[in-house]
Amino acid sequence: MPPVDELQIRPNVKGLLTAIRRRSDEFMPQVRYRDVGTVQQIGNGVATLSGLAGVQIDELVLFGSGMMGLVFEFGANYVHVILLGSEEGIQGGDLVTRTGQRLEIPVGMDLLGRVVNPLGQPLDERGPVSAQGHWLLEREAPAVVSRAPVNRPLYTGWKMIDALLPIGRGQRELILGDRQTGKTTIAIDAICRQVDQNVKSVYVAIGQKKSTVLRVLSTLQRAGALAQTVVVMAGPDDPPALRYLAPYAGCTMAERLMAAGYDTLIVYDDLTRHADAYRELSLLLRRPPGREAYPGDIFYLHSRLLERAAQLHPDEGGRSMTALPIAQTQRGNVASYIPTNLISITDGQIILNSDRFNQGLKPAVDIGLSVSRVGAAAQKPVMRLVAGRLKLELAQFEEVAHFARFGAEVDPATRHQIERGERLQMLLTQEEHSPLSLADQIVVLFAATKGYADQIAARQIAAWEKALLTFVREQAADLLRDIEEEGALDDEQQEILIGLLDDFTAQPIMEADDNENQP
Repeated sequence: MPPVDELQIRPNVKGLLTAIRRRSDEFMPQVRYRDVGTVQQIGNGVATLSGLAGVQIDELVLFGSGMMGLVFEFGANYVHVILLGSEEGIQGGDLVTRTGQRLEIPVGMDLLGRVVNPLGQPLDERGPVSAQGHWLLEREAPAVVSRAPVNRPLYTGWKMIDALLPIGRGQRELILGDRQTGKTTIAIDAICRQVDQNVKSVYVAIGQKKSTVLRVLSTLQRAGALAQTVVVMAGPDDPPALRYLAPYAGCTMAERLMAAGYDTLIVYDDLTRHADAYRELSLLLRRPPGREAYPGDIFYLHSRLLERAAQLHPDEGGRSMTALPIAQTQRGNVASYIPTNLISITDGQIILNSDRFNQGLKPAVDIGLSVSRVGAAAQKPVMRLVAGRLKLELAQFEEVAHFARFGAEVDPATRHQIERGERLQMLLTQEEHSPLSLADQIVVLFAATKGYADQIAARQIAAWEKALLTFVREQAADLLRDIEEEGALDDEQQEILIGLLDDFTAQPIMEADDNENQP
């Protein structure tokens, strides 16, 4: 038999292969090697996959157990995925398929009053969430041309903050302090103050204990604010992916409330735990650590989140999202990595001092270090009228009192300045969960700036304030209503208020409270 010429069969082999490929495409057009991957390693809420050559960042993938994962990082030969739930039932060698979709969460007005996880799944006992739609978790921040200046006040109910560190709608004001210094209390009272202000709120609890969240829910319920608030919770025992995604989910829900025509307030409690969750994920993925063991892109994570808070231009709806991010310090060190990042991103910071807190001066705000970069632009004229010199007087008092503590002799004028500063300091002290209306704050601060509290002992200031507000509410309810609605205090109203203060001062009301308020 003659030898077969290889050159004669090559065209036949080539045609055969072409025919096989064509027939395979006809019978299985829906199967592509780019859509399927294999689990190589899994543990601690992170999975490493091979395959999935066409996958994109932030894309959802589906495991054989039905669990979803979010593509977090990929390289030439691997794909890192963070799990959006339990890893139970997933093991090495399992197949994973692409979905071609990005993560969306339920949004809408029906979320108000509900407690949900970052995926919008209910954590309360009120049944399924009835959403008005689904929005992408990650959204772009409003462009510069879509923004307007921040010039409308958002009242917190705290005299010290509303008078000295005013917050405007659309502002980002950082609350910074050590553990157990009242950071969450300030933010929760700010939410409670919005009950009658046509502002919807979102509270994001990141890594907080369930007992802490339950106390927050109880406070909101008592104040009537829970029905106007969405609570997003990612507990410490949840997968790190949910703690990482929680603030972005809360922000998206707040943006949907803005689209419905409401100003919104969002509290991130707290971003230090959020940074810890991201560091946990990064260490599991063996990323190189940076300063203080945090990856360098932690700044980008928080900046892209907080940039979504804004006051929109009237052409864009004119609504606002005000952000109150909370961060924790260690022994008052505001120069550590995460606090300095957040200070540079936000429009001001309220720094709490643990020494002041331990002395009973609440809120324990450090006036010298705290600042609002919006300032008086977010204050009504009546507040600017009564609070103009308060911060300067308090700063001068703290400077002079520092030397007086060492037993230095001071002249009578300095002694008067110290005594007046002590009264102002006690006047700005306030019990937690008792936010004041604008009119009540104006009455108290107006009386103090006009010298009506100069003859009251510092230990009696709290009782004096309580009695003053009771007296004015009984005698001039119409005046308080006008101040609250107009945000101004004209000459005639000032004369009426001065007359009320004269009548109040003439009454011997403080003796009965003297023994009660002894230190």
